[in-house]
Amino acid sequence: MADARRETVHRERVELMESVLYEVKKTVVGQDHFLERVLVAMLAGGHLLVEGVPGLAKTLTVKTLADVVRGQFKRIQFTPDLVPADLIGTRIYNQKEAEFTTSLGPVFANLLLADEINRAPAKVQSALLEVMQEHQVTIAGETYKVPEPFLVMATQNPIETEGTYPLPEAQVDRFMMKVLVGYPNEEEEFVIVQRVVSSLMDSGAVTTTDELLSLQRECQKSYVDPSLITYAVRLVTATRDPARFGAEEMEAYISYGASPRASIHIIEAARALGFLRGRAYVLPEDITDVAPDVLRHRVVRTYDAMADEISGDQIVAALMRAIPAPEKPLESHVEITRDA
Repeated sequence: MADARRETVHRERVELMESVLYEVKKTVVGQDHFLERVLVAMLAGGHLLVEGVPGLAKTLTVKTLADVVRGQFKRIQFTPDLVPADLIGTRIYNQKEAEFTTSLGPVFANLLLADEINRAPAKVQSALLEVMQEHQVTIAGETYKVPEPFLVMATQNPIETEGTYPLPEAQVDRFMMKVLVGYPNEEEEFVIVQRVVSSLMDSGAVTTTDELLSLQRECQKSYVDPSLITYAVRLVTATRDPARFGAEEMEAYISYGASPRASIHIIEAARALGFLRGRAYVLPEDITDVAPDVLRHRVVRTYDAMADEISGDQIVAALMRAIPAPEKPLESHVEITRDA
């Protein structure tokens, strides 16, 4: 009886996520990989770094998703003259009341879009760092919690580097995944133009932020086989010592490898992806699917790699070829674990 009840609850949760995806796709055309990763980040409680040229529906995707889950959406256009107070808020003196009041900044939202994050100076980037890691800000010695769930999606423009500030490794490591967004194909672009020149279908709210928090808790119950954790750890370790895993040719291209946070994020993202795909357990293909997105921004390349035009994706792909994924966990073992 309890097993049947658990199965029913899980199926209802999966159907709810499918409804969220359906509503968002009423407005957003294509970008399936990007949209899937946004949902994975929401379920796993992580943050996204997105790289793509302007006009690829990055803002529209996050805003539509906020509408669907009845969440608050805020967008910050990062510029060189931005100061931390513009981001987190500040204390304002009220002459009439003769006292200071706190004005909270735009980071107090469920979904925050940090547009062109690399155009802001280091002080602003470090202010965002605390919010992403601690889900709180400190103003004049007082701590203020941001609303939950909280997702930061930061964008970078790959074709403009003038007037930008490189993101420090400590900042980059806070992002669960870095997603590359490409152009739509001809059929998708036709549908985009057709929808804009006619009438866009409005996406309706299908869930709430409280239900989303419940989905996050349900996702955390998904079973992860120890062999898959070992596989994720081996992938991350290979970014630090590729020769140990038979990828000696990559050693000259890696300056610094990924931190243990990468191992955690691979498992959390794989668990969320498996949940999206209707499972209460993780399979090896979930890990191989998310690993490039989790690792590409964490592998610091050497000058040799840049000279030879070897990208982070090529390094990660070589490491994944050198380390085979484990066999699928036994279905019976999964069932036993879930029944316990």
